[in-house]
Order: sequence, then structure tokens, then C-alpha cells
Amino acid sequence: MTIQGLHHITLISSDAQRTVDFYTRVLGLRLVKKTVNFDDPSSYHLYFGDAIGSPGTAITFFEWRDAPCGHSGIGGTHHLALQVADYAGLLKWKRRLTDLGLRVDAPLDQRYFNSIQFNDPDGVRLEIATRGPGWARDEHTAMADQAHLQIETWDAPVDEITDDMSLARGMHHIAAVSSNLERTEAFYTGLLGMPRIKALTDLDDTRAARWYWGVEDGQPGTLISYVQRDPRETPRARYGVGQTHHFALAVPDAETQLEWRAKIVRAGLRVSPVMDRVYFKSIYTNDPDGHIVELATLGPGFAVDEDAAHLGACLKLPAWLEKYRDEIEPTLQPIAAPAF
Repeated sequence: MTIQGLHHITLISSDAQRTVDFYTRVLGLRLVKKTVNFDDPSSYHLYFGDAIGSPGTAITFFEWRDAPCGHSGIGGTHHLALQVADYAGLLKWKRRLTDLGLRVDAPLDQRYFNSIQFNDPDGVRLEIATRGPGWARDEHTAMADQAHLQIETWDAPVDEITDDMSLARGMHHIAAVSSNLERTEAFYTGLLGMPRIKALTDLDDTRAARWYWGVEDGQPGTLISYVQRDPRETPRARYGVGQTHHFALAVPDAETQLEWRAKIVRAGLRVSPVMDRVYFKSIYTNDPDGHIVELATLGPGFAVDEDAAHLGACLKLPAWLEKYRDEIEPTLQPIAAPAF
């Protein structure tokens, strides 16, 4: 009974069409499902990912049009990192995003990977990270001169997303904020069985520690990172536009999910009943600081209710909401995505 890796992350958007435009036209992901928030069917739930929305590639959004902006903090997520093949691809992304008018903090030597950082239109902090050099790199190896890296970029405009730039490889890691890393360790390693991969000093704040947990020796796509912050100095996260609602870890099937649920109950933690999300089944619990953590099954996947070649083309509703389609559709502003 092991966690398989990252499954998806769900963020909060203020404008569905703007989000579609950014994640498809700018970042090159596919809109794989256009549906509604099953718990609030008056709002969209949009899923982006690789060609079929494979677990680990799925980035999803609730559209909360009138919600205030949220903010990061304890009990919330700091940023989401996506994978790119190598440093050349990273430099191409820097050039592409800069030419599109985005502020890009890049490149950064994070010792075990290189990355660039920027914000989406709602302020979600995004990172694009290389797969290497990896965790085996000696921690005493000298890091690159950050000032020199800041001026590096690709030497020509990047009008198209090349294969080495593709973000369809999925998530690299999710970074969150903890008030006590030992308690966070007890949750991820003690309860969920995810070994700690690295314990480091945070490169953005050398007073703070940053720890990574993962599976498969910390392969990108399995990694959860937390930075410790003093609750006397850092406020709690606030839900709102530009912030994470929850993130999900992958489990293989419904039977294993029930075993995980029983284990969480025995540990005395809050855990939801199994929820049918059509494309997977879910249970929800919380990390020690209150961040919602979901355990989601790998299947049945996004092709369960529409042909794989036409994913995301039509508004899909679960069976129990289909009879209300005539009431739901008028509450949603029409959106369009480019052909994939």
C-alpha cells in the first residue's frame, strides 16, 4: 500500500476563459475536461494536462468569479512546479515568457534542478524545473553564480513550443508551507509512507528549512516540498483567487483507497467518505497545518464520458447533475479552447 506520486492540484481562477488561454496557448497544455464543481455546479471545474490528462499532469481550476484574492501562508501552497526536459528547454521558456510580457525570475540554480519562476494571470506562483541533475548531486558541490544565470536566455524568439519544452511531462513538485516540519514529517512519512528525500536550507530564506518527500527515490512527479515558517511571523493561508484549494496524491485503485481511509481513521485524523468524481474516486484529509490533501485513484480517467480525441470540447456533467443541465449551462459563461 504505497502512494504512487502526485495526481493533480486544484487552484482558484477568477476568469475561466483567461485561464484556458494561458494554460493552453501560452503553456501548451490540453484542456482535457470542461465540467462543473460537483459541490457547486454554478461554477466551472476545468482540467488541463497531457493529451489524456494522465495522473500527475492534471492541473485543475475552480472558477470563483467574484472571490477576493487569496494569499499564501501556513496551511497553504507556495507554488507549483512543472517539469521540462533540460536546461536548453528552460532557457527557451524564459525567452518565450519574457517575450510575452511576463516577469520571469530565472534561471535559478536549486542545486538538484534548475528552474524559472513566474505568475499566471491570477497570481498563481508557477515554476518550470529541469529533471536533473537530481538528488544524487553532492550537497557540497558549488552552486552556479545566480547573478550570472539571471542574464542567460535563449538567443532567438520562441514562437512554438518545441518537444524539449513540452510541459506534458507533468508536475515536478508541489511546495507548501509548514509551521512544524517534524509534524509534517510524521504525516508524510509516518502516516503516508513517503520517505523524506532531502532536508535543506531554503534558498529563498536561509533562516528556514525546506524538506522534500517523495516516492521512487524522489522522482520528479512524486515530490512534495514544505518550507517551515514561524507562525508568529507568517499568517495562515487564505483561500481565494490565485491560491490552491487542494492537491491530490495518487493511489492505484478503489480497494487500496479504502485501506488508506481506514488507516487515516485509525490515526484519529479527519477523512471524508469516498467521493465519486467520475474520472477518479477521492478521499480528503488535512496535513497538520490544515492544508486539504486528497488521495485519488488512477482511474477510470477522462475518456470515460467522451472520446479521447475530443476531450474538453463539450460541457460534461455527472449523471446526477445531467437533469439540471438547462439550469446549469446559463450560469456559465461560454469558453473556447484551441484544437489540440
